[in-house]
Amino acid sequence: MTLRRVLLVLLLLLGCMALQPCSAQQLLHRGKRTIVRGGLFQQADSVRIKADSLAFEQLILAADSLFAEEFAADSAALTQLRTDDLTTLDSVAMAEFMMEGVTRDTTRREIFKKGWLMSDSMSLTKVSWGAALLPGYGQIYNKEYWKLPILYGTLGTSIALFAHENKIYKPLKKQYDAITDVSMQRTPELDALQTKMIRSNTKRQLFLGAAVASYVYFIGDAAINYSTNDVSSVKKATTLAFICPGAGQFYNRSYWKVPFVVGGFTTLAYCIDWNNRGFQRFRKAYHLLSDYEKNPEKYPNGPTDEFRGRYAASFMKNLRNNYRRNRDLCIILTGGMYLLQVIDAHVDAHLKDYDISDDLSINIEPMMDYTYLPTVGNHRPVVGLNMNITF
Repeated sequence: MTLRRVLLVLLLLLGCMALQPCSAQQLLHRGKRTIVRGGLFQQADSVRIKADSLAFEQLILAADSLFAEEFAADSAALTQLRTDDLTTLDSVAMAEFMMEGVTRDTTRREIFKKGWLMSDSMSLTKVSWGAALLPGYGQIYNKEYWKLPILYGTLGTSIALFAHENKIYKPLKKQYDAITDVSMQRTPELDALQTKMIRSNTKRQLFLGAAVASYVYFIGDAAINYSTNDVSSVKKATTLAFICPGAGQFYNRSYWKVPFVVGGFTTLAYCIDWNNRGFQRFRKAYHLLSDYEKNPEKYPNGPTDEFRGRYAASFMKNLRNNYRRNRDLCIILTGGMYLLQVIDAHVDAHLKDYDISDDLSINIEPMMDYTYLPTVGNHRPVVGLNMNITF
């Protein structure tokens, strides 16, 4: 207890003692005596009571001010103490919380705790690129392990069959080129060789298509089943459109667009193949005819090109250049169509939630008015059209 508080208590005790009621002997000389059944009874001294009341009130006010100062000082000290304690406690608690968050994160999947290859915060784009570079990566990341045998079985079988058929096709193609580089005259042996080569090439392309289809399908499957982070439908549709033409439209449920996209790519692919075969055909014919015109002594039986010299070399050259130009143009159109279907999938996904009001309308009606024209200086009728747009 401080010295100020000790003095305050003493003042209160003295005040209380000063206000104690006086005895009868102390008051005999100041007031009237009243006889009540053989004894003396004191009467109240109003002057003394008022003075004592004023003194007590002053004492109480002084004590109250001292208590207020003490309370304010103690409150400030207590507030500072609590602030320091809370700051210290908050700092310690925050440090413990951060350490706990660093050392232990219960929201992470245990299998993807470490490593840049299998991080639990990878975006959809990274997962798609990983699935493109490493077939099956997306299924492992999405924990769909049961799909791996199907993926590797389909992809591995298709690649094995393609490699087997390619071994058969290459010798046939080499033999065919060796014959046609000298002469394009049709013989039964050449026709039989060409038939075998076409049959083998058809099988080879089918197996290659199956391998590419399975590869692309599982990349798209990894993107569709990705659920690590929240991904908007716009990003998924755009990603699927990049992976496979038409997949973005299918994801947006714009099924009527899928035949146009697939049909367009199929048509362009056929045009590219058609023009490429025409280019190869007339390039070889032009080469044989040009060599014959430069060295006729090497060909005692006349020109050996496919057309047996019926067309001039300049005409063959023009046909060769036309087929090449058409082939290159189809390739450019294919790239443009690929970008167009990606943009369409992106915009269509954005517009899925776009609400168009039923009040959107345009109303056009004739208008007639009788107004004052300053240039004429008089009122004249005015005829026109009035258009109202509601949106």
